[in-house]
Amino acid sequence: MNTLKNKVQLIGNLGQEPEIVNLDSDRKLAKFSIATNDYYYNKQGDKVTDTQWHNVIAWGKIADIIEKYVNKGQEIAIEGKLTSRSYDDNEGQKRYITEIVCNELLMLGK
Repeated sequence: MNTLKNKVQLIGNLGQEPEIVNLDSDRKLAKFSIATNDYYYNKQGDKVTDTQWHNVIAWGKIADIIEKYVNKGQEIAIEGKLTSRSYDDNEGQKRYITEIVCNELLMLGK
């Protein structure tokens, strides 16, 4: 049950090309966002699409795979854990961000 405490599984499409960062410590970081869609019908009976965007980061070998094989628009499945952090922006304002740290990746579609 411990593995269920903080586990996220998503299937979605990349909204943009992944950003790859090569760090000084010879570690690689991939940053990207994926969109997931949910559908429901409103009171008038119209089908409504609800799109949610999720920020994802991946390290090491998974970042290497993302750099080589994953592109904008591609459908992927990810598994990871939810994390939150804060930082100060250029104006000195504290900003908060929630990300998924990807530990498994599956490329779907074509």
